[in-house]
Amino acid sequence: MSGAALAGKNKLGQRLSGIALRRAWSDLKDRSGGKLRARDAAHQLNVSEGELIASLVDDGATRLRTKGADIIKDIPALGPVMALTRNAHCVHEKIGPYLDVTINPAHGLVLGELIDLRIFPSRWHHTFAVIDETDDGPRRAIQIFDADGSAVHKIYQKPGTDIAAFDALIANWRSDEQSDVLAVRDIPPPQGDRADTEIDVEKLRRKWSAMEDTHDFFGVLRGLKVGRLQALRLAGSGFATAVPADSLAHVLEDARDTQTPIMVFVGNAGSIQIHSGPVTNLKRMGPWFNVLDPTFNLHLREDAVASAWIVRKPTRDGEVTSLELFDTDGFCFAQLFGARKPGKPELEAWRAILSRVPANT
Repeated sequence: MSGAALAGKNKLGQRLSGIALRRAWSDLKDRSGGKLRARDAAHQLNVSEGELIASLVDDGATRLRTKGADIIKDIPALGPVMALTRNAHCVHEKIGPYLDVTINPAHGLVLGELIDLRIFPSRWHHTFAVIDETDDGPRRAIQIFDADGSAVHKIYQKPGTDIAAFDALIANWRSDEQSDVLAVRDIPPPQGDRADTEIDVEKLRRKWSAMEDTHDFFGVLRGLKVGRLQALRLAGSGFATAVPADSLAHVLEDARDTQTPIMVFVGNAGSIQIHSGPVTNLKRMGPWFNVLDPTFNLHLREDAVASAWIVRKPTRDGEVTSLELFDTDGFCFAQLFGARKPGKPELEAWRAILSRVPANT
């Protein structure tokens, strides 16, 4: 095992102190020229990103009280900020104010025109304020982590942010406990799919055909104890069609060229973030395919796409179609739809875009 892999622990396998971890991170940044992101540094140091951020307590980071996702109720006072939600393969960034916020113990919503979030507070376990020194001065952020130290959501200061309100929020939410060591625990992986032969495929098709809202799909899967990708495979071409793994770029380029507004969903266990609108500036950089627009950035690893599917769901407003991307573990890490509001039919321009995506041969 390499020294980097052992860096998060001492020779007895015990977690390093916050100071020792901070020093290891500082050494790593020096070797990388200061350009290493916290998530990548955590991977190299064999710790979670949350543990790495905790090591900065009293040196740029402050522990905040965590009461589910209640802190989001105070974010509208900050004005425009950047919301960031990511998973292992995709980063979704939106700039704007947090508006129309509803938070309860089971779920939360942010329904502004620019910042659109679905929140699952049971996965919001550790919250920090982080202040980084940049060439433009201090940059404030709120960073939220799951029980295993993985990031679920981040909120960053932007030029239009109310700095006084941001500092007041940090002071009001400051925790009495300011340890620089984060107690993390493993989260059991999702239960594997049952064997295909155990799935009642005809019942799956009947339930799928009877849906009246796209959100009903989760209930259908849960009720029949069938995995999402498994359902797409078994239901048949009338419900889902496998398409080439590189379909994302072609769909985004087609949406740009036809000026078709779309919706892009990216999520993890704690939050789902949604962009609604056009995409214009597309750029491929190595394995990453990027949208680089003024209020929306998307960074998606094309080499993580193990399979891509066009999925059709019936609703009260007519059929709704999506492009869904899965990794090798069957995790759906990004979804694209045509932009629409409840009560409105799907855009014909979006259907035309997906009709130009060839099925797998």
